[in-house]
Amino acid sequence: MVSILVVDDSAVDRRLAGGLLAKQDGWVVSYASGGKEAASWLREHPVDAVVTDLQMPEMNGLEFVRHVRSEHPLTPVILMTGQGSEDIAVQALERGAASYVPKRLLGTDLVETVERVLTLAGEKRVRRSLISRMQSLRTQFVLENDPAVLTSMVAYFQGLIVDMGIFTESERLKIGVALEEALLNASYHGNLEVSSHLREIDHATYYHLARERRSLEPYRSRRIFIDVDLTVDGVTYVIRDEGPGFDPGSQPDPREPENIERPCGRGMLLMRTFMDRVEYNATGNVVTLFKKASLRATPPSAD
Repeated sequence: MVSILVVDDSAVDRRLAGGLLAKQDGWVVSYASGGKEAASWLREHPVDAVVTDLQMPEMNGLEFVRHVRSEHPLTPVILMTGQGSEDIAVQALERGAASYVPKRLLGTDLVETVERVLTLAGEKRVRRSLISRMQSLRTQFVLENDPAVLTSMVAYFQGLIVDMGIFTESERLKIGVALEEALLNASYHGNLEVSSHLREIDHATYYHLARERRSLEPYRSRRIFIDVDLTVDGVTYVIRDEGPGFDPGSQPDPREPENIERPCGRGMLLMRTFMDRVEYNATGNVVTLFKKASLRATPPSAD
């Protein structure tokens, strides 16, 4: 049985969309006339998907998408877009809506779109259910000095941390910031040997030099090695670059008031603030980050 909530302040459009969906075997459709009514309904009646209009009084589609993503993160939202709602539709997609169907194409595209989204959402639920039961994951990565790849690495492990359920949302965000800072330090300051002091003097030249060195030897051949140990007790990242290193003890304390606003040392400050333990090796080209779990993973129900 598939449960779908259709939200629209127009009774005609609401029944049109619901009628198309209700024709499918095993699909049960419920209705709400606005975002606030829908939000109240969802608190008492979990559904497999929500199909919603964008232009509604009280709580518009964008606000409603934000609410669903916050309160029901595994429930996909499909937008019904009318003429004049293009801008808000883009914003809603950026904030987590799963897909959209123009109202003029409901008859041909709505059912197919909902079917596709339900398939993807089901796979996501299964993945989260499995990972929430995972006790440990130990893995290694070797990455080049591409900021996009480094950011993807952070996003990947943020997803795993969410699904394991061992940190609060605030802690998860802080761990992601600390990991990204460590990876960028390994790339820019370690492998590419671009000094953070240059960023204080000339921001544009700093990034230009980094881009240039990514295509020059010996910098381009250097890699970042990451060992990850993710368990129900916490997460440990060990990050090693192939640069010449530095003396960690010689760095100014970024926690001192006169150093807070300086780009130099910002990454180290964030890592030390957000993680329980930050340790460098003697040559400064290996850093270990550790954060103890604050929550114990509890496997969610399958539905």
